[in-house]
Amino acid sequence: MYAVSFYDSDPDADPKIFERIIEAYPRHRAYLDEFAKSGDVVMIGTFGNPATEGSMAVFRSREAAERFRENDPFYTEGHVWRSRILDWNPLEFGQDGTLLGG
Repeated sequence: MYAVSFYDSDPDADPKIFERIIEAYPRHRAYLDEFAKSGDVVMIGTFGNPATEGSMAVFRSREAAERFRENDPFYTEGHVWRSRILDWNPLEFGQDGTLLGG
């Protein structure tokens, strides 16, 4: 079972707020790079317009997602309007279209 973490942007925020997020990005990236060494992050990234659409990450467990968020500068410095973590049980397919592990 994976966990998917969503960081939502405030839909009513002044666009200048995004400048603070850009300023915090180096701290977030340094934290992410160190955290990723644990192997607990599967993938992470922003949606098309991160200022309005936010971002998501896939973790190998809920515990890992919670641990990441707990110390992520984006979250701890208040740059995230809303955060959710959902358990995710996906079907995984090989490149040939066959179901893996099922």
